[in-house]
Amino acid sequence: MGPVQWSLVCIIPVAILGHFALHAGNPPWNDGRGAKITDISKGRSMARNILILGASYGSLLGTKLLMAGHNVTLVCRAKTAELINRDGTEVRIKLRDEAVHRAIFSRDLPGKLDAVTPGDVDLKRYDLVGLAMQEPQYTNHTVRVLMVKIAAAKLPCLSIMNMPPLPYLKRIPALADMDLEEAYTNAQVWERFEPGLVTLCSPDPQAFRPPEEAANVLHVGLPTNFKASAFADEKHNKVLRELEADIDAVTLDGHDVPVKLKVFDSLFVPLAKWSMLLTGNYRCITPHDPQSIRDAVHGDLKRSQTIYDHVDAIARRLGADPQDQVPFAKYAKAAESLLKPSSAARAVASGAPFIERVDLLVKLISHQLGVPNPEIDRTVDTVDQKLNEKIVQGGSGAQ
Repeated sequence: MGPVQWSLVCIIPVAILGHFALHAGNPPWNDGRGAKITDISKGRSMARNILILGASYGSLLGTKLLMAGHNVTLVCRAKTAELINRDGTEVRIKLRDEAVHRAIFSRDLPGKLDAVTPGDVDLKRYDLVGLAMQEPQYTNHTVRVLMVKIAAAKLPCLSIMNMPPLPYLKRIPALADMDLEEAYTNAQVWERFEPGLVTLCSPDPQAFRPPEEAANVLHVGLPTNFKASAFADEKHNKVLRELEADIDAVTLDGHDVPVKLKVFDSLFVPLAKWSMLLTGNYRCITPHDPQSIRDAVHGDLKRSQTIYDHVDAIARRLGADPQDQVPFAKYAKAAESLLKPSSAARAVASGAPFIERVDLLVKLISHQLGVPNPEIDRTVDTVDQKLNEKIVQGGSGAQ
């Protein structure tokens, strides 16, 4: 990603069909390599309207909701909104046992998609807010104004950020009184939110915007699931579980579609991502050029497992059950296919002055628990050094 980019997504009502087939006038989805989708079946619950902040990674969750008959609006910069309103979005995803990715176009889905800028959002339309932007992007003035309005409207917010929103962390007793604000670009963004209205997904699916493509295209490299913790209020969980069931019911040409939404009662399931981020994603940032996640993990597998196990142990100190966590061997196997540097490493290499700092968050927690780790501290120092280099060289993080 480039320095600080942001965009958003919303969902609009649509009649729910028990079975949706493309009409003769609509071309079947085709990725240009022969993979076509000619039939989609989906669930039957009432259409929900979802506002998702972040049209890049957010378009993955948005597409899954659109396929299930729910309605999405992407809130983004004016040029991106114009592009999406004209052409829709394209998400490329590989189904199990298929050799090529399928290109799924929003215009052919049963849900409806539109795009607006932050100032044009009408919050009365929405049942749920999805938070899919990089954490530093919430400090943009127009986005921050929208966040104030979302907090005042008391809408339930589902985060698919790597960086957990501060109100979510306040729901975990062991973290509620910790000093963690230093890890955030501007912690004041989150001050007005009620903790019980904010929950977190473990953003396990790996996806990126191909650099040669337009802003409405997303390529899914690792189609795993979004694992969400429940809200504090059961009426909000009812909506979340409806979405879970509807997404699960979708098939394409009779095939199951990967990237599900899975809802868990435990607050700690999303914390499993921390071990992955500290072992792979942030270690893609080196004193020199960025390395791939595969190389970060497999370059020294024993050291990687030591880091992974330590972060897992921190999560258990906070209250996580071992069953909430992902075994290192499973993660290491998945990392074999992650041949690109992480989004954080790419952002630093592109001159971003700020990135999400889960590495710093975990360091702060580990020190306040009395269990610091030299490898984690070293990673934080490396990230700090690279970010400071960009600021010194460019003044504002420019290349």
